[in-house]
Amino acid sequence: QVQLVESGGGLVQTGDSLRLSCVASGRTFRTSPMGWFRQPPGKERELVAAIMWSGYRRYVDSLKGRFTISRDNAKNTMTLQMNGLKPEDTAVYYCAASSRTSYTPTNPGEYDYWGPGTQVTVSS
Repeated sequence: QVQLVESGGGLVQTGDSLRLSCVASGRTFRTSPMGWFRQPPGKERELVAAIMWSGYRRYVDSLKGRFTISRDNAKNTMTLQMNGLKPEDTAVYYCAASSRTSYTPTNPGEYDYWGPGTQVTVSS
């Protein structure tokens, strides 16, 4: 059974940092694009960042410089370091993996495996 499980969410204050982790099990995602998405209250799910097996990273422009995505292919894990958090970063954060290995997928529909999500709340 394939599973992705996120951890590291919580309630923080503006300017704080959080590090989210995603652990995959049930199969190897060594060659799979992986990504972090978020869904703010009342809004659609959106890409935060994606990372290819090679380490190539793609970020949403508005988050560049504050968020850093990384992965450990040997351990089947992925992390998202979030610095300088703002209230507008409040959302449920999801990790995802895709079977589309020839390009960097950026839309939720291009990802096949999802974790249950972890809540990040940033207070002002």
